[in-house]
Amino acid sequence: MRPDESTYLQTRTEQMVERAGLRRRDLLKLGATLPLAAGVASWVGAAPAGAATTPIVKPLPPEWFVNYGTNAEMRWETARDLGYTIPNERFFVRDHTATPLIDERTWKLRVFGSGLDGPGVELTYDQLRRMPQRDVVTAIECAGNGRSFFATQQGTPSPGTQWGLGAIGVARWRGVPLRGVLERAGISSRAVDVMPVGLDASVVSGGVDYGHVRRPLPVGKALDDALLVLAMNGEDLPPDHGFPVRLVVPGWIGVASVKWLGEIEVSDQPLFSYWNTVQYVMTGDAYPSRPVLGAQTVKSAWELAKGAELPAGTPVTLTGRAWSGTSAIVSVEISTDQGASWTPARLQGQRGAGTWTLFRYACRPLEAGPAQLWARATDGSGRTQPLVATFNSNGYLFDAVVRHPVMVR
Repeated sequence: MRPDESTYLQTRTEQMVERAGLRRRDLLKLGATLPLAAGVASWVGAAPAGAATTPIVKPLPPEWFVNYGTNAEMRWETARDLGYTIPNERFFVRDHTATPLIDERTWKLRVFGSGLDGPGVELTYDQLRRMPQRDVVTAIECAGNGRSFFATQQGTPSPGTQWGLGAIGVARWRGVPLRGVLERAGISSRAVDVMPVGLDASVVSGGVDYGHVRRPLPVGKALDDALLVLAMNGEDLPPDHGFPVRLVVPGWIGVASVKWLGEIEVSDQPLFSYWNTVQYVMTGDAYPSRPVLGAQTVKSAWELAKGAELPAGTPVTLTGRAWSGTSAIVSVEISTDQGASWTPARLQGQRGAGTWTLFRYACRPLEAGPAQLWARATDGSGRTQPLVATFNSNGYLFDAVVRHPVMVR
């Protein structure tokens, strides 16, 4: 490496970590002064012996996050103090390995495969930035969001990160429509699947190396509204959220929105990976055909801490958020008597598929003692949250009404 390159990479690493909210001394603790790889990744976890390491770059104060190591859940009750979009520093993190730091000067995106008429294309970061861009406000939500309720609410535990309801966030994403890149690469009418590939470390499980995170999309969805994102809430993507470029697939489960993109394969045959054959498929007695996950389901959540205290005998206004991957939320109903009766909440502000709708509820005076708040959302396609979620052995897409405990004093 030439001296000028070394200086550049040192400076660029510090800039990236500053963007993530770290101070210089935090950077040194992370070992992040290691040089960035040329177009691939240098793992934060690859610090020298004796240095502190973390798979996630940005700070994770416990009042904002539940830290699971490679994942970090936004504490849902803190959403009430935030706006419609979740600030970058407060957005949940789902990593399959660890956040890489990537040099955008040498990063390239390769588009190739049998579903193209020709050899494909290779784009630099600057070339991608010069292509026409658009904004979309949409959610990213982990397919396992709500998994813990299979155990705590239904008595049917499943393995994996025991998310509450904070593995979701809505942001304003800006980037290049995937359609534009695929057309520039010469996509053919024969194309069937499009598979983005990430630049994070290979996933190893049970001694088996499954390679980089990659998950096929049907060509119809890829050409519809998928976006190659360069900015999040008006800023360059933070490292934990996919810098320099990630995919955002509105309305679909989070793994489809592959971070740290390096390649996109376009195929005239169906494509398969660990992430659409073993993971992110519905398994168990209720799913003998093992359907592959796509669009998100309907959910709702109170902007309230578990076990929060409410005043007895006094009306109180409560707030929450409801969302669906396929269509706008059209109603939210509330029950304070464990489903014996339901009262409509008032919907507020922006609505749409793949994003959330805020709701308010003027709660009548409650008697002293333990109580539960139930919220039940319905979307424009007629899907309503059930009282019990159908169990699957991977704990995906928990969509039942969450029985939110409170104490009335």
